[in-house]
Amino acid sequence: MTTGTGTDWQAWQESWDRQQEVYMPDREERFRIMLDMVEALVGPRPRVLDLACGTGSITARLLARFPEAVSTGVDLDPALLAIAEGTFAGDDRATFVTADLKDPQWPARLPYDSYDAVLTATALHWLHSEPLAVLYGQVAGLVRDGGVFMNADHMIDETTPRINAAERAQRHARMDQATADGALDWAEWWQVAAQDPVLAEPTARRFEIYGEHADGDMPSPAWHARVLREKGFGEARAVWASPSDTLLLAVK
Repeated sequence: MTTGTGTDWQAWQESWDRQQEVYMPDREERFRIMLDMVEALVGPRPRVLDLACGTGSITARLLARFPEAVSTGVDLDPALLAIAEGTFAGDDRATFVTADLKDPQWPARLPYDSYDAVLTATALHWLHSEPLAVLYGQVAGLVRDGGVFMNADHMIDETTPRINAAERAQRHARMDQATADGALDWAEWWQVAAQDPVLAEPTARRFEIYGEHADGDMPSPAWHARVLREKGFGEARAVWASPSDTLLLAVK
């Protein structure tokens, strides 16, 4: 997506948003609640770690709502980071760091030792439970006392199989309708990125790192809350849920 003056990073952001909404039509609602809770618990000028930030979706909404906030985005995906860095070029409120969250030393790459809030959405389901629990311990070390961690993601309660099956069938029917109406799905979006003169090379590197999309574990909200408390948070519970996803909030 290029113009006469170069790459249109905002167009890439909007394209990513539309692709993600194929899978999460309520995506903006979870972001709104996430920022409501940031304001309620740590105020309107937070220092935020945007964990597994992708294109900087959370950072964009954070800075639009809280102009005095600062954000550090961390991710390993070179293509999505290219979009993030292009979008926020020249905005000293946003910094982006390349790091592998499975590397024990990743926090050392961050510009700050502590954060008011660590926020993530639709990303940590790539990890299996054991490395996710390790990551939660590292996150607990980065959140200041009184600070918050929030994870909005697909969390499956295995004790409700009939509800889960009904939700899954409805969600896939809506996804099929969205793509029939012209929305790009995950694979199609990456095909477009691979053909872009600016994103082709980082997209190729991205697939060398990750391969095709592969999910890790998706434990229940109760599992997330229990592990977060075990790792050093004082309180943890869901503050928003859709039929498929949960926004889990933990307070240090």
